[in-house]
Amino acid sequence: MQQIKVRELLKSKETGKEFMVKGWVRTRRGNKNINFIALNDGSIIHNIQVVAEVANFPEETLKLVNTGACIMVKGILVESPAAGQPVELQAKEIHVYGSAEPETYPLQKKGHSLEFLREIAHLRPRTNTFGAVLRIRHAMAFAVHQYFNDNGFYYIHAPIITGSDAEGAGAMFRVTTLDASKPPLKPDGTVDFAEDFFGKETNLTVSGQLEAELAALALSLVYTFGPTFRAENSNTPRHLAEFWMIEPEMAFFDINDNMDLAEDFVKYLVKYALDNCLDDLEFLNKMYDNELIDRLRQIVENKFIRLTYTEAITILKSSGQTWEFPVDWGTDLQSEHERYLVEKHFGKPVILTDYPKEIKAFYMKQNSDGKTVRAMDVLFPKIGEIIGGSQREENYDSLLSRIRELNIPEKDIWWYLETRKFGTAPHSGFGLGFERLILFVTGMANIRDVIPFPRTPKNAEF
Repeated sequence: MQQIKVRELLKSKETGKEFMVKGWVRTRRGNKNINFIALNDGSIIHNIQVVAEVANFPEETLKLVNTGACIMVKGILVESPAAGQPVELQAKEIHVYGSAEPETYPLQKKGHSLEFLREIAHLRPRTNTFGAVLRIRHAMAFAVHQYFNDNGFYYIHAPIITGSDAEGAGAMFRVTTLDASKPPLKPDGTVDFAEDFFGKETNLTVSGQLEAELAALALSLVYTFGPTFRAENSNTPRHLAEFWMIEPEMAFFDINDNMDLAEDFVKYLVKYALDNCLDDLEFLNKMYDNELIDRLRQIVENKFIRLTYTEAITILKSSGQTWEFPVDWGTDLQSEHERYLVEKHFGKPVILTDYPKEIKAFYMKQNSDGKTVRAMDVLFPKIGEIIGGSQREENYDSLLSRIRELNIPEKDIWWYLETRKFGTAPHSGFGLGFERLILFVTGMANIRDVIPFPRTPKNAEF
């Protein structure tokens, strides 16, 4: 007999038919005559109720059917007399694959804090909360690929090991085969990376953007979707050392095209979640954020506000608010500023453009005023910046001038410069932090709770 998923069984109209399900026991209750087993296989947030008549099973079998145990059940599907569940399974056969001792199984009781669950990341996917989050994360990853495929983009696998720093952040994880206790040294006492595996200093990537640009200048529309890494010693609810980035790059797109795509893309993703993950969203809405579903619908239904950085600074300075981080023209906006614009001033998502060039990356195209660049940030409620992007500088002389102005080693990105010498074209792109998206869609408050195994300072156990 073929196994059926709980998701399909709960929808089945074939009462009176025998089915086989496999999964993990959430609860077992009952009396000396009958046991009620809530069984879940991860395919849906809801459990199938298994009804087992005690007399039909060996005592030693039912003793092992405790919370956390993994079992197989064959039984007859019947309409359920209990409220809230359309069907239940009357057990004819139960096989225990793996038991879970009640005295030691950490998830025996309900109501564990999210902080506690982070300490048992190897088990937390079995909870309702993390089952919901992981199913939504899967759905969003699928929707990303579907959106780009349906819109003529090609998926590019950017390298994880790189010799360049796309963001100029400086906080990167070094990749080396050199002996850390006795590295080879140059006469000046610095490490001689010529003897390393790649013959130069290399790191884990902070972005696939630069490589995506190369592909866009041949395939026109491309995107990357992969892990990125930052070695910032930051223990905040919004930072991870390892996270996933979605980075489309588009030849012949200017900044306005870029904004149009970004808005359409995130609306598509949010609508996909509403259309395909409603059971999980309703659970999270009930347990963690009772405004979640309304907020998601507002994203889909409202046009994003577009304004310049300079206009935003004027609004913030005249707001009468007291800021933790003072705001003035030329300062980088903090989350408190971004959320004020989105949540209080406009009540809608905002796309900010034309930032001061001093606070943005070297590759962004400068405006004619000589002070600002064609950058854009998409700001969401509760999150702040969810997308950052720009029109890229396609002019060789302008890009080279900016690189030299910032003292970026030309030898490290000569290949990037060459694309501006051979058939250069206007192009744009943006980056969407996948975990930021999942934070927004799930309503969770800490980014460590939307990735299966978070990598943060002093934490790489699982």
